[in-house]
Amino acid sequence: MSVTSSLTDDDYHRLLDFRDGLRRFQRWSEEQAHTAGLTPAQHQLLLAIRGHGDAPSIREVADHLLLRHHSVVELVDRAAHRGLVQRFADEADQRITRLQLTPEGARRVELLAAAHLEELSRLRPWFGSLWSDLPPSISA
Repeated sequence: MSVTSSLTDDDYHRLLDFRDGLRRFQRWSEEQAHTAGLTPAQHQLLLAIRGHGDAPSIREVADHLLLRHHSVVELVDRAAHRGLVQRFADEADQRITRLQLTPEGARRVELLAAAHLEELSRLRPWFGSLWSDLPPSISA
């Protein structure tokens, strides 16, 4: 990484505001998960399964969560024990395990998704201001 002298105080302020906004949203999201009786990791798992479309494999969920396969297996084990997700073998390749939400898992992620979309709508003006006047790319 090279240091460039073309960065301004405003650039650093924008980056700080962006990082602060991300952390505040993440903290808010974690609190929402706890209120819904989930850990933040379980919330992310449910969202990865529901948001993927068709029933994702454990590998696909690991890619969404930026986790290793075995870490997702442990997370799925705990969520399955709580009745939030179910596993089933892929019809074409029995070595692949696919995931789906249980009705309880679907109910919880739907409540959280609605709250998250509402919060993002509330934050839209603030985040939008971070993008204004941003150059297409900054060269080093």
